[in-house]
Amino acid sequence: MFSAAAESFLRQAREIHEEELRRFAGRVSALLQGPEPGAEAAEGLRRLHLTVAATKYPRRLDGRFVELLQTVLCSPKSPEQVQVLCAAILREMSPCHDLILCCDEIQDTKLLSLVSSVLLAQGNKKGEVAAVGQRVVKVLEGRLPKGQSALFLLPVLANVISLSPESLTEEQTDAVSRKLAGWLRYASTQQGVAQPSGGFFSSPRTKQPAPVTEVDGAVATDFFTVLSVGQHYTQDQWLNVQAFSMLRNWLLCYGGQEGKAPNPDDKLGVDRSVTSMVSTASSSSRLLPPKEHLREKAFEYCQRLIEQSTRRPLKKDDGDLQKACLIEAVTIMDIICKQDSSYVHRAVSSLKILHGRICGDATYARALLPIAQFFLNHSKLAAVDLDAIYKHLFTDIPAQLFHNSSLAFEFIQFCKDNNQLFTDTSSIFRQSFPNLFKFLAWNSPPLISEFVDLLPFLLDAGTAIEIFHLLLDLPCLTAALDIQLRAAALPTSEKATSDPAVKPATCLEAFRHPLYKSTFQHLLRSRSAPEDAPESLIPLRQLLGSLAGNPRVVQCAETVPVLLELFFRVVAEFADGCLINQLVVLLLQRSDQLYEIPAFKDDVYRSGLSGSTCRCPTTSAALWSRSRGSLRPWRPCCLRSPSSDLWPAPPAVPPVPSASLWPP
Repeated sequence: MFSAAAESFLRQAREIHEEELRRFAGRVSALLQGPEPGAEAAEGLRRLHLTVAATKYPRRLDGRFVELLQTVLCSPKSPEQVQVLCAAILREMSPCHDLILCCDEIQDTKLLSLVSSVLLAQGNKKGEVAAVGQRVVKVLEGRLPKGQSALFLLPVLANVISLSPESLTEEQTDAVSRKLAGWLRYASTQQGVAQPSGGFFSSPRTKQPAPVTEVDGAVATDFFTVLSVGQHYTQDQWLNVQAFSMLRNWLLCYGGQEGKAPNPDDKLGVDRSVTSMVSTASSSSRLLPPKEHLREKAFEYCQRLIEQSTRRPLKKDDGDLQKACLIEAVTIMDIICKQDSSYVHRAVSSLKILHGRICGDATYARALLPIAQFFLNHSKLAAVDLDAIYKHLFTDIPAQLFHNSSLAFEFIQFCKDNNQLFTDTSSIFRQSFPNLFKFLAWNSPPLISEFVDLLPFLLDAGTAIEIFHLLLDLPCLTAALDIQLRAAALPTSEKATSDPAVKPATCLEAFRHPLYKSTFQHLLRSRSAPEDAPESLIPLRQLLGSLAGNPRVVQCAETVPVLLELFFRVVAEFADGCLINQLVVLLLQRSDQLYEIPAFKDDVYRSGLSGSTCRCPTTSAALWSRSRGSLRPWRPCCLRSPSSDLWPAPPAVPPVPSASLWPP
């Protein structure tokens, strides 16, 4: 949210008409053409940038003024602030047809960074991305003049490889790989020196730089990483941080083809990995090809980060950084092992210890996902108890941390990326699918798109009935999760078991009451239980009625019709007559067993009618009458026999009832 003053400025900027903008640009032009553009010119450029950036549609500026902006940007006499503002305005106007900028002859790294940002914003219509990439790499390859730094060029290079990785040649990528390896491994371990302020009390004498420390305050005894701490940092230390930030994408683009994993029984692969583990120090001294050299240094860097993650940080921010770096380190190790399988055995030993250390700490839950991904990718070589790792991940984590929105998204994304795991009906992944619905129930709006992609992989003849009930009870599950969270937050003195003889007065009391214990356990189950009857949830649905107006429950209810329509479309692809019979009967039986939310029942039956494969008009009318409150006993004629003439084949496109049937 913007402050009132900021909102006022934005409103004024949006209300400026083209003629007024043209006159204002003329005044700024006069200021820029002075002998030395100063503070007044910078203020005019700042206001002009706000004006062109505040609207969704592009603003038009005179071609001569655009040419002047480019001239001022490239002029060595222009103050840095003025150059930055000129570049920002040109970026906002992209794609710009009056652009004459070229980066081929620019030597100054700051100016090259600004000009490159404008060129990359043009959309690569004239090969701008390749031109920028070629120039940046050429400058990085050479020896930079005194006062110049590669710090300004690495973000540009990261943009180039994300936009057009093929724009760099193999010789250029090899040159950058050598640079990255050096920046990762050989940054200074001494802190930077603070620049004197020039005040009256500033001392002409400079203190000797102190060594960098670890997050726990101990003096660092190994090489510098992003987790090393100092009051001031040197240029090569900042390059170390930037190199690590772009390392994953660089390895994915230029690290080499994924290597074939050796046979687990092949002793040569084991011997090779053991040899490389023993001779880690000596391997760096050998003349390795650039890609292999970068992999070696990157692997050492990631191992160092894993070691640093064991230290107790003095500041909370350092603890958050530890966890983020740990996730990135494991992901990079996985990429390296895909590209060179000789690293697998070295990585497994570190990750087994790491998993054992963090699996019981809920704050490290997100780091368990890349670890599980690593063991999935290298399961043939990883001699670990994979079932225990997966059971903890799919059983305990969703049940305890369903309310963590970032974890929920990453967890469902992990399931989507590994959807082949759910094809084995006996696997822990397939048996734990009720836990995945807890993520959906608590985070419905942001997760609906991901769950639409995942749901078809969870459905088969054995899970369809249970998932059907889970979808209908999804708002009820949201309410139960809300009660579970509130019950866990109660003081210990209030968590005593309720008296079985006293009827609970509130949902919180019912959560601990023996009468409702089994129904809560069924609704909040972690594993598949197809044999349990959902009729036992009727008292619980009535009890949780007080939460029907909860915004989170209402949002969840709004996603159910979308998933039900998808459910019926997917089931129609594999269901036989018996299963379809069951689903239609269940849809009728559940008509008076839905969570009491306004319009929820109507929405469910709309989706049932539009998504179901049953085309019998009598059945459709009965479903509609039930959704409108008519609960007279009735058996659909189309369920007499699957082989009956009244059981037509499922249509290619589900029929849509007449509009006159729907209420206004």
